[in-house]
Formats: sequence, C-alpha cells, structure tokens
Amino acid sequence: MAPDSLPILYLDPDLVAVDKPPGLLVHPSGLDAHEQRTALKLLRDQLGAWVWPLHRLDKGTSGVLLFARNAHAAREWGQAFEQGRVGKRYLALVRGWPEAQGEIDHPLARDPELPSAGQPHLAALTRYRRLACFEWPFSLEARHATSRFALVEVQPVTGRRHQIRRHFKHIAHPLVGDATHGKGPLNRAVAAWLGTSRLWLHALDCEIPHADSLLRVTAAPGSEWQPLLPRPGG
Repeated sequence: MAPDSLPILYLDPDLVAVDKPPGLLVHPSGLDAHEQRTALKLLRDQLGAWVWPLHRLDKGTSGVLLFARNAHAAREWGQAFEQGRVGKRYLALVRGWPEAQGEIDHPLARDPELPSAGQPHLAALTRYRRLACFEWPFSLEARHATSRFALVEVQPVTGRRHQIRRHFKHIAHPLVGDATHGKGPLNRAVAAWLGTSRLWLHALDCEIPHADSLLRVTAAPGSEWQPLLPRPGG
C-alpha cells in the first residue's frame, strides 16, 4: 500500500468506508489550518474521484469513516445520520472504573470550542458497558499508590460534537489522551506506561441502512490496543 493511501474496508458505487488512522483530519479545519493532509484529500486522490464525508471523526480518533461516492447518496445517508438511523460503536480507555454499564443522558452545548454559557444545549445520550479494568503501578494522586483505568465499549445514540469525550468528562471518567477534555498528567503517565501517545478512542464499527438492509463495517483496533483487549474465554 502506498504511504498516502487509506485502508479501504468497503467499496461499492455509492459508498466507501476507510480505516482512519489516529492523527489524521477528516477534512480541512480552521482549528488546524496548517494541516493540509486530510482523509478527504487522500481518498479523493486514491480513488481518482470526488467523495463526500458522511460524518466526522476527531483528528485523534481512529477507525471506521464513511464517505458517499455521489451527491444523491450523500443526501440520502446524510438524512440517515441526522435521523439517528446509523448505529456506531467505539472503544475507549477512560480513567477510573465506571459502572459495569450505564447511560449518560446529559445535554451538550452546540459548539464545544466555545464557552457553554449562553449557547443552546442539545439533547445527548451515550450508552456504555465496561469491558475490562486495569490497576497500574504508578500514582497520579498522593493518596493512591496505583492508578485505575477501564476499557469501555461506547454507543453514542445522538451525534453531538465531541459527545463521547464530553460525556465521559461529565461523569468524571475522562478519556485517556484527550488534550481538551482530559488531564495532561494522566495522559503523559499512560503514554509512558503503554508506550503510545494518542487519544484512546477507536470507531469500532458502523451500521448503516443500505439496499433495504443494514450494512455493518468494522475496523479492528490497532496493535496498540491489543494489551487492553479482553482475551477470549478470559
């Protein structure tokens, strides 16, 4: 595979799904104006044709990313996303041990880049279940000799910007590697322990209406996730 190509997970005349690596913008952004390398441009060059992003992943997030291959498909699937007819699952590494499963039903300000006060707040719902717990031998607080983390599977029912990151901050279990909504000392300590510095959020799969049925596209977690994943039968 050429260095500037993306792994294609699914391809047909209307839809293409790729496995986005962490650290890659989906499309040009004024928040990262110096960055010219985007998934949108790479895929257009790779296919030799125009494509339309159907949703976004944050720059630090890896995993399933969908594009339409024509304007009609972009409109149809754009409505499916707006109407909540697309299912998504993520993996996340969070600080602490949240409940075994739960819902975070907490409205979020429309624009996470601006102060929340004075903005309209939109309904937002996230479901999660805990997959594994870890207690690692380094301290982030003087009163504790170790630090606790958990791997969780996350299903955002709504699609607000930074929803997963903001919701887990709201319940005091911030995502590891989140420079905006998390904690710097925590992020640096885990990066040193695991040997990887990244936002620990991966778009595991996406289920989308397609040809009178549902199409599920899956992106396996990268090698850096392997020490965190539950073992079969374990």
